[in-house]
Amino acid sequence: MAQKGTRSRFWVGVFVAAVVFGLIGVSQKVVAVSNTAYESLKIFTDVLGIVQESYAEPVEPKEIIYDALKGMVKGLDPHSSFMTPEEYTDMQIDTKGSFGGIGIEIGLKDGILTVIAPIEDTPAHKAGLLAGDKIVKIGEKSTKDMSLSEAVGNMRGPKDTPVTLSIMRDAFEKPKEFTLMRALIKVKSVKFKTLEDGFGYIRIAQFQESTTTDLQKAFKELGTNSPKFKGLVLDLRNNPGGLLQEAVNVSNEFIDSGVIVSTKGRASGQDMLFNADSNRNQPGYPIIVLVNNGSASASEIVAGALQDHKRAIVLGTQTFGKGSVQTIIPLSDGSAVRLTTSKYYTPSGRSIQAKGIEPDITVGEVPKGHIKEKDLEGHLAGDGETDKPEKKIDKDKVEKKDETKGSDKVKITDSKAKGEDGEDLQLKRALDYLKSWYIFKGTSSQKAV
Repeated sequence: MAQKGTRSRFWVGVFVAAVVFGLIGVSQKVVAVSNTAYESLKIFTDVLGIVQESYAEPVEPKEIIYDALKGMVKGLDPHSSFMTPEEYTDMQIDTKGSFGGIGIEIGLKDGILTVIAPIEDTPAHKAGLLAGDKIVKIGEKSTKDMSLSEAVGNMRGPKDTPVTLSIMRDAFEKPKEFTLMRALIKVKSVKFKTLEDGFGYIRIAQFQESTTTDLQKAFKELGTNSPKFKGLVLDLRNNPGGLLQEAVNVSNEFIDSGVIVSTKGRASGQDMLFNADSNRNQPGYPIIVLVNNGSASASEIVAGALQDHKRAIVLGTQTFGKGSVQTIIPLSDGSAVRLTTSKYYTPSGRSIQAKGIEPDITVGEVPKGHIKEKDLEGHLAGDGETDKPEKKIDKDKVEKKDETKGSDKVKITDSKAKGEDGEDLQLKRALDYLKSWYIFKGTSSQKAV
C-alpha cells in the first residue's frame, strides 16, 4: 500500500492539546555539521560558558541547552519543535488517544495562544470555551512567547486536578478566568448512527491507532455492505488530523486503486507514494464528506483522496490547510526533534499547504476568529501562495458552475451552518443530497459517485 520509511517517524496533524501524531518507523539520528556551522557553534559555547560562570544563580547546562534547542527549532515553522524526554513520552501517549488534560486544540495566531476548537464532551467543551478564544494566562504564567509544547505541558496533568485559564474573547471587556478540572481525555475516534432508513452517518474525530478498526465496526453496525444501504455521510469536521497511515487505511476502505496521497521533500527519501490496494471493503454507495476550517491534515488527506477519485462529494467550508509532514527523530538522551520535512499532495497533485480542500458544495461560513494554517506565524508557504487577501464568502446564497476545466463542481453558499433551532444545516443538506442522488441519477444503491 505504501513505501514506508524506516529511518524516522512521520505525523500529520495540527499541534493541539489533544493532538495525535502519524508515525512510521523510528530510529536515532546522527548527522554531520558543516564547518560554517561549527564556527557559529563556537559563539553558542562561548555564551553557554558566560552564563554558567557569570549568571546571578547557578543553572543546569542541560536546561540551557534544551531551551536553546527549543528556540532554534521553534523559529522554523509552527509545527517543528524540540521535545524533551518527558515531552516525547507525552507525544507517544497521544497516539493512544488517551491522556490527562482539558480537551482543546490550540494554535498560535499573531503570537497569541488561541483555541482552535474545544473537543466534544471534555472539560473545555463543557466550560464553554470557544474557537477563537485567546489564552492569556495558564495559571499564573503568561502565555506571551510560550511555545505550543510548553502550553500543552502546562495544561495537562493528573485527572481531577484543576487548571485555570485566563481567556480573552471579543465579547469580553477584560480576560475572564475559567477554572477547569482535568479529566482523562479519551478521544473516541469513531462515532456513528443511522440517519434514516438506508442512510448512515459516521464521524471520525481524529485519526489514531484504532480508527480503521473502529470504522470497520461502524460499517458492520450500519450494514453498509447490504444492498439496502443507500448512502453515507462521513463527517470530518473539526478533525485536527492524526496518524498518516490511518488516513491512508481509511481512504483505502473506499478506494481500490491509484494514489491516495504523496509526499515531496528536499532530502533523499522524503518523496513517497501511498497507494490504494485491492482490499477495498466498501461497495460504491454515494458518499458525502463533511468538512470545515477545523478539518486539518490527515482529514484533508481523506477528503482530498475521495474527492480526486470522484468517490465522494465534499460539502462544507474550506479546510484548515495543514499540508506538511513532520518527521519525529529520536535522540540519544530520550529527547526528539519534530521537523517539517515535506509537503503532501492529493492524488491529482494538489498541494493543500496553506490552501486547504475546497468543498464541491459550500455550506456555511468560517466562524469569526477561527484560525487557519495560513494565519499561523512562520507557516510553510503553499505552492503559489501570495500575499493577496482571500476573497470572502458571499453571504447571499449563490449557485454557479465552477470554471475549472473538466470540473463539475457546484458551489452553493449558505450564510449559516446552523438553523434557528440549532439544526445542523450541513448534515441536513448532506442527507438531502444523498436522497436526491437516486432521483436525479436514477441509480441503484451500489453505483459509485
